[in-house]
Formats: sequence, C-alpha cells, structure tokens
Amino acid sequence: MVHIIFYEKPGCINNTKQKTLLVAAGHQVEARNLLTTPWTVEGLRPFFGSLPVSEWFNLSAPAIKSGDVILDELDEITALELMLADPLLIRRPLMQVGDIFSVGFNPEKIDVWLGLTPIAKTITNLETCPRSHTEKTCQSSQ
Repeated sequence: MVHIIFYEKPGCINNTKQKTLLVAAGHQVEARNLLTTPWTVEGLRPFFGSLPVSEWFNLSAPAIKSGDVILDELDEITALELMLADPLLIRRPLMQVGDIFSVGFNPEKIDVWLGLTPIAKTITNLETCPRSHTEKTCQSSQ
C-alpha cells in the first residue's frame, strides 16, 4: 500500500473510477482539487517527466476541442503558462507518490508502478471524458 496524492477535477466520472481502483488495490488516496491548487511552473512540470508536450494536455478541454489551443504548436514554457491560466487543460489525474510524479491513468502502467487488482488491469480508457461537453458545461462544472 502506498500513499498517493491524487489531483483531480471534482465530479469527474473517470477520476472517481480511477480513485476507486486505487483504493480497491489497497492504496491510500489523498484527493486534491486540480482546478484550485495554486500551481507554479516548478510545481507542475515534474508531473510530465519526459513525455512530449502534446501528452501533457486534457484532450477533452474546451480550448483544445474548439481549436483555440493547437498542441503541435506549443513549446514547453508556453504549454505550462497556458495550463497555469486554465487548469482544465491539464491532463488528469496528476499523481504523486513520494518524489515520483505521473500524469494520466494507464491501468497497465499504474499496475507496474503501484499495483492494481486484476480486474482494473483490463479496463482500457479511463482518461477520455465520457460526457459530451461544450465550453459552457465544462466551465460551469469547475
């Protein structure tokens, strides 16, 4: 069992499922609100490790779906600045265990890292929002 700091969007269906899977595997989950955390570049950057900038983003975010943010055109600094201004852009969940940071929820990778129950390893897409969103509905659920 490990203690996981789990940054989520409260009310997110997938974040709720992800936390349930972690708890079922015996982990202690400390949920924090990703949208109200006072992020800094230095505090946010470690979660992304060596991933390409395009993999740092929540593809369901209104600004991405509308085309206002073009992922292929972003450098690291611009990406972080955009996320600080609009936390909905941040791919969820962000997880921290000690000094190890992670973004997203891939059950196979989470199992290798922390351990999950056998049924959790068979679940595929727990990142894409199952709801159909418009900018208004996403922002009203902040």
